[in-house]
Amino acid sequence: MPRALYYTRRWGQLFAGLFLFGFAAAMMLRSGLGVDPWTVFAEGIHIRWGFGIGWVIVITGVIVLLIWIPLRQKPGFGTIMNVLLLGPAMEVGLVLIETPASLVHRGFLFAAGLLMMGIASGLYIGARFGPGPRDGLMVGFNARFGWPMWAVRTVVEVTVLVIGWVLGGSFGVGTVIFALSIGTLAQRSIMVFRVPDYPMKSTGK
Repeated sequence: MPRALYYTRRWGQLFAGLFLFGFAAAMMLRSGLGVDPWTVFAEGIHIRWGFGIGWVIVITGVIVLLIWIPLRQKPGFGTIMNVLLLGPAMEVGLVLIETPASLVHRGFLFAAGLLMMGIASGLYIGARFGPGPRDGLMVGFNARFGWPMWAVRTVVEVTVLVIGWVLGGSFGVGTVIFALSIGTLAQRSIMVFRVPDYPMKSTGK
């Protein structure tokens, strides 16, 4: 594969994955059935103080990224793009999507958003430009203090979920479904979309 085509694929996956991820979050939010913990938190801030959900997601990402500094984590290009693009992509989705009237249609909207988010995760993570700020947080605490990554993720996400729910965010059955399924969906998607290392030419003899 030509080098230009190789990097075009990686860049295309990164930006497509980030946009679809934010759009998928908007789909789940509009379903009214519950969203992931960080979106519950962002929605709670929006309801309580009126800040745009997309802006809350961007600012939260920046704060999380700052925590990387004492953890001695180095962000990649994809990490920075994650912070900057997910919020605006979600705002686009919120403008274009309305909450369906029937519960059945809301269920379909949520399911489509969840599936899209799993595929989007595989696209942008598989592009290998660096982890998202929240994923890097788990890796950082594990590397610096030896804390299990699953424990760090659980504590952080339960904390933001509770805060968002208290502020009025959309905690529901969809939140539970998300927690139980997103890991499997993302893992399978990463296996499909992971970009291999660029093949090095053999020098021969």
